[in-house]
Amino acid sequence: MSNTEQAPTEQTVCTAGTAVTTEPDIELLQPREVPLGGPRAMLVRRALPNRDRRMVGAWCFADSYGPTDIAGRAGMQVPPHPHTGLQTVTWLVQGEVWHQDSVGSRQLVGPGQLPLMTAGHGIAHSEQSPPEHSSSLFGAQLWVALPERYRDVAPAFEFHDALPRQEQRDGSVTVLAGAIDGAAAPATTYSPLVGASLTIDTNGELTVPLEPDFEHAVLAQSPGLSVAGAQIPVGAMLYLGRGRSDVTIASETGGQALLLGGEPFTEDLVMWWNFVGRTHDEIVESRAGWETERDSSIAHRRFGAVDGYRGATLPAPRLPNARLKARGRYHPHH
Repeated sequence: MSNTEQAPTEQTVCTAGTAVTTEPDIELLQPREVPLGGPRAMLVRRALPNRDRRMVGAWCFADSYGPTDIAGRAGMQVPPHPHTGLQTVTWLVQGEVWHQDSVGSRQLVGPGQLPLMTAGHGIAHSEQSPPEHSSSLFGAQLWVALPERYRDVAPAFEFHDALPRQEQRDGSVTVLAGAIDGAAAPATTYSPLVGASLTIDTNGELTVPLEPDFEHAVLAQSPGLSVAGAQIPVGAMLYLGRGRSDVTIASETGGQALLLGGEPFTEDLVMWWNFVGRTHDEIVESRAGWETERDSSIAHRRFGAVDGYRGATLPAPRLPNARLKARGRYHPHH
């Protein structure tokens, strides 16, 4: 998934150094709408990074979209673009996405299947609705920041179509990353974290056990969801802090949510466009590398070529005039 904004607002250093006691126990993170692939493209709802809160555990980016009617339309069309220092997670409730990348992966992704791409030192990929696609597209795109010791690992792609699923009276919990109540997902992770897809029946409740040392958040993909009486608008994320042993999510109309969590990330990060790094100069180097190689035939490439894609690659936006400045991972505005 690309951050296709031509003036990315995530031009900051994120740090987890702020003491947890200064942060709220519960916080509603409202999303903003962003066009995916250009001004006429489908809109996504971006909950992370947010104005005040940049991360939940190692989860550093969260877009949700749909259900969007794409009958007779192109749907998702994101040209080849680069990533560094992160993993990408695609999760579909409806529709299909064709994933291609520069390590040679070619995978059609459907509902309930988990593609996990590790960018590491550098990778390029594209995401497209296939020509013969379903009429509706509904899902989420997530990023996980890689810790220092792993952020330059070799790029890789894995695909899982059999994930742990726990049934409850009023719905189900599918584990995407980490483990819940002993059910562990097969996805490769590089820091302590958890991710789960929640399906909740009409007027139903799901109770999910939590790791108290983790911080957690619930991302609403459908209307009518609430936690402890707090309503979560579609596309918004309710941050739940740490110290909880479980959480109960209720739904008035039935629908979908994502549970994200992990140990608070304790490293400084610079997030800009599709790069996760540590310094301004590193981001400059990554951008320059992509711009040099993206439409050329040079032999040695950091990001590589998406050979199966027909069309132009995605150019990087201009860097800001000032150096990327540091802000805390939680930065309250008064």
